[in-house]
Amino acid sequence: MTDKPANTMWGGRFAASPAAIMEEINASIGFDKRLAPQDIAGSKAHAAMLADQHIITAADAAEIVRGLDAVKAEIDAGTFTFSRALEDVHMNVESRLKTLIGEPAGRLHTARSRNDQVATDFRLYVRDRLDGFDVAVARLQSALATKALAHAGTVMPGFTHLQPAQPVTFGHHLLAYVEMFARDRGRFADARRRLNESPLGSAALAGTSFPIDRHATAKALGFDRPMGNSLDGVSDRDFALETLSACAISAVHLSRFAEEIVIWMTPQFGFIRLSDKFTTGSSIMPQKRNPDAAELSRAKVGRIAGAFQSLLMVMKGLPLAYSKDMQEDKEVTFDALDSYGLALAAMTGMVLDLEPVPEVMAAAAGRGFSTATDIADWLVRELKMPFRDAHHVTGRIVALAESKGQTLDQLTLTDMQSVHPAITQAIFGVLSVEDSVASRLSYGGTAPQNVRKMAAEWVKRLEI
Repeated sequence: MTDKPANTMWGGRFAASPAAIMEEINASIGFDKRLAPQDIAGSKAHAAMLADQHIITAADAAEIVRGLDAVKAEIDAGTFTFSRALEDVHMNVESRLKTLIGEPAGRLHTARSRNDQVATDFRLYVRDRLDGFDVAVARLQSALATKALAHAGTVMPGFTHLQPAQPVTFGHHLLAYVEMFARDRGRFADARRRLNESPLGSAALAGTSFPIDRHATAKALGFDRPMGNSLDGVSDRDFALETLSACAISAVHLSRFAEEIVIWMTPQFGFIRLSDKFTTGSSIMPQKRNPDAAELSRAKVGRIAGAFQSLLMVMKGLPLAYSKDMQEDKEVTFDALDSYGLALAAMTGMVLDLEPVPEVMAAAAGRGFSTATDIADWLVRELKMPFRDAHHVTGRIVALAESKGQTLDQLTLTDMQSVHPAITQAIFGVLSVEDSVASRLSYGGTAPQNVRKMAAEWVKRLEI
């Protein structure tokens, strides 16, 4: 049997091509081809720097840039053929470049390695996705804040342990997520700031003997500065870990809201309606309207958190600098970022689409003795009772109402005074859900005037 021709990209060290199974496990082009725009941008910056430093001629650099533009045009048009035999996106681009421009293509790889090349591409890609997420999360916040403003006075039950706790407003509930997503954007911004250093020029691991200008390539690619250690430059993936961590946290926020949409859509709750745009039917039960978009968004957190854990396990035992294990960084990251982006878009669409059912929410807000805390607060304010004593008295009033099968506002003054004789008729002024929410005037509280003010501030802040 005759060996296949050697892989010329590897140089003269290897006399034969790899076994089929080696090619199968080694190739990454199936997923890393999406890095082609970043790879080409990095190569153009590198070529320009090489020419500026007189490491290659200006004519060769111009040919390289021309050829790279042609390669990008083919990729954008969908006519570029990616070859599995060439392993990865870097080799595919370089091979096509050589076909297009000949000898100058061979000078492009001067003073760099695939190690710093892929590290640069990956950082550029993650940075681009973070920029997109910041805009997308802001859109979700804007949708939430706008709806919160419209429903600043729409009363609904607030829950703890999924049991009725105290009345709140729908607007107040939505603003809770606006605040959560603001912190998510902060985490994305932090991750972006830390990743925005350039590995390009670290070469394989030790730097290079060529007189390169790493500050020039960093600036050309929009990085704040070059990374300060070449070993760190090629072996670091904590920027991907931090991004996945931030995505996982934000996906949990998406998932929690998706879970509430699922609950609120049930006939047992009936708090909101979603149109046909974000629901599906059943193959056998014609009455069904299933909130599948919310359920799928809820499920995405598993893939995203799983990707974070997967990359942690890849990196946990690797010595410096580069190991081939790190090829496993991209596929899980790509999948997680795609999953997060899709869930984010779906949730934004559902927020814009959903409409509350105020009469159902208001009726539910009064169940479960939800204004009991207002009684305790009244006893403290009006009778100067210690809160713990007031809590005990209120508990007895709730027990009385429960035994009589009545709500708190259905009890008579005589009923109330049988528990504590100092109670007056004025207590009935705090027992409605409307009075309850209106009284929560503390900063960040659910009082409608608070919610209107805060929602309006968010709407203005999020104008994009």
